[in-house]
Amino acid sequence: MAVSKPTGDDAGKGAVKKRTQLKNPLTMTSTKRNKSSGEFMAVKKSAVKYKGVRKEK
Repeated sequence: MAVSKPTGDDAGKGAVKKRTQLKNPLTMTSTKRNKSSGEFMAVKKSAVKYKGVRKEK
């Protein structure tokens, strides 16, 4: 049976292309960075990765 998608839930689908994340070796937390300007945007409080944001190598 086909089911239609839930509408209006504002859930993000797919990867965020303008941002990357990297792991801070001192605090062991994930840091989000803007890919175009290079500035750091946010830091997680726990060691959990950001959802949908690609990793830096």
